[in-house]
Amino acid sequence: MKLTKYEHACFTLETAGEVLVVDPGTFSKNFVVTNNIAVIVVTHEHTDHFEPATLEAIFDKNPNAVLVSLSSVVEKMPDHKSSAVRPGDKLEIGPFVLKFFGGKHALIHATIPLIDNLGVLINDTVYYPGDSFTLPNTPVDVLALPVGAPWLKLSEAMDFLTATKPLLAFPTHDAVLSDIGKSLPDYLLPTIAKKVGAEYKRIDGLSITV
Repeated sequence: MKLTKYEHACFTLETAGEVLVVDPGTFSKNFVVTNNIAVIVVTHEHTDHFEPATLEAIFDKNPNAVLVSLSSVVEKMPDHKSSAVRPGDKLEIGPFVLKFFGGKHALIHATIPLIDNLGVLINDTVYYPGDSFTLPNTPVDVLALPVGAPWLKLSEAMDFLTATKPLLAFPTHDAVLSDIGKSLPDYLLPTIAKKVGAEYKRIDGLSITV
């Protein structure tokens, strides 16, 4: 599969000529809508992950695309194909096999209510926990690792990487960080990755084969 990383939490996977896009939200300004998108996975309803205008642009070019998300998200897009899922579900759409984990968004503050959140494992290869550090409890080749957020401490990302033990981890969910801020996880996480036999690599704006 070809993995392409866009700004913040958005990335795509392409195989057999079809594309799956994850979390094309408001912070992912460089995301480009193509005409071969088959699946859109949205992990939760926060706008940096779920932007209805972006989804409308995707559906305009890809009327047969399927939105896969929590019921609270798909209910907001009633005019398009969708599939509501929960943690523990498995779904196959075209060349993509999706397994879902999680349950709740990580705590931002005691005064802010928790919302539902999905982690997703794609083709038993790429795992993204959404806005959480929910472990997949299964081997993972590639980990999309959140490294910057109001709900996140970098020590938690370090522990999550250690527990997941992927072959490759790339940073995501970091539009809230400056370029200097991004240098901090990029300095600390390679050492943690090496200890568990993983590689940590920033792939912003790049495409790699996974």
